[in-house]
Amino acid sequence: MSNSFFWFKKIISALTFSRFFNAVAIYYSYFFSIVFRKYFLKGNPISISIEPTTSCNLSCPECPSGLKKFSRKTGSINDSTIENIIRKFAKHLMYVTFYFQGEPLLHPKFVDYVKRLKRENLIISTSTNAHFLTEENSEPIIKSGLDRLIISLDGTDSETYLKYRKGGDFNLVIKNISAFIGKRKELKSKSPFIELQFIVFKHNEHQIDEIKALGKTLGVDSVSIKTAQLYEFEDGNELMPGLVKYSRYKKQDDGKYRIKSSLPNKCFRSWSANVITWDGNIVPCCFDKDADYVFGNINSEDYSDINNSEKYTNFRKQILSDRAKIDICRNCTEGL
Repeated sequence: MSNSFFWFKKIISALTFSRFFNAVAIYYSYFFSIVFRKYFLKGNPISISIEPTTSCNLSCPECPSGLKKFSRKTGSINDSTIENIIRKFAKHLMYVTFYFQGEPLLHPKFVDYVKRLKRENLIISTSTNAHFLTEENSEPIIKSGLDRLIISLDGTDSETYLKYRKGGDFNLVIKNISAFIGKRKELKSKSPFIELQFIVFKHNEHQIDEIKALGKTLGVDSVSIKTAQLYEFEDGNELMPGLVKYSRYKKQDDGKYRIKSSLPNKCFRSWSANVITWDGNIVPCCFDKDADYVFGNINSEDYSDINNSEKYTNFRKQILSDRAKIDICRNCTEGL
C-alpha cells in the first residue's frame, strides 16, 4: 500500500459531516483572511497537539525538556484534562499529535490515552526517541490504534548520534526499532505508519544518504530529513549545518544569520490548529515551546470563548499585518 493511499484511507475513515463542514469553514476563513487582509474565523481546529508530559530521559542541547529550562510549570497530563479535550474538540477534530515537549512514552497511561482518543475515531500520531519502545511495550502500542509513529534518529552510528541525543543509547534504539517492526509484522498490522526522522546538524550532515539506507534496512515506512531549529543562531551556531539546503538560516550581508523564510503575513496553523499543554493551556503552535502565548485553559474555560477572545484575535490579526513582530514566528519554518 502506498503512503498516500494509506493516509487517504485514514482521512476518509475519520471523516464525518461535522468534521467535513468544519474543515470547509476553516479553509474558507483562512483564505478569506489572507486574500482580503481582513480577519475572519469560523470553525474549530482541524488538528491539535496534546502534551502528554514535559519529562524526558535525554538532554538534547536545543530542547527545553532535555535542558530542564522551562519557565512554565512542568508535569504530566491527567484523565480529567484528556476528557475535557475530547468533550470540547472531538466532534470537529480530525488529527491529534499526542506529543509536544518531553518523551510521550514516559507517561504511564500513554497507551490508555491513545485508546481513548481512538474511540472518537481520530487520527493519532506521536513522536519518540524510542528508548521506551521496548519489545514489552510494542504490542500494546500497536494494538492501541496509533496511526503514526515518528522516531527520532539523528545519526547512523553511536558516536554521531550521541553528539545531540545526549544520554541516549544508539544500539538500544536500533534494537527497539527492529523489534517494533517485527512485532507489527507478527500482528499483521499496517499501523502505526513508522517514520524515521533525521534532524540535520553540522556533525551529521554527511550521513543523509546513510540514514535513508538505514531506514530501508530497518523496514520503516518513510525517512524524513528535517532542518534544525536553533535558539541561538544570529552569530552562528556550532550545530548549524554547512549544507545550505538543510539549514533554516542564511548568513546576511551584515554577518548575522537569519531564518531563510521570508516570513509572509499568513499562517494556516493559527487558523486550523492548537497546542494544548499537559495542564490544559491553549497555545498557538509547536514553536511556542515555553507557552509564552497562553490564550486560555481548556479545564476552566469554554473553547469558543478562548478561540474568539480578544487576545487570540489580536494575535491572528498581528499575523496578517506584521508576523515578524511575533518572536516565536521569527524562528518558524512556515514560508520556507
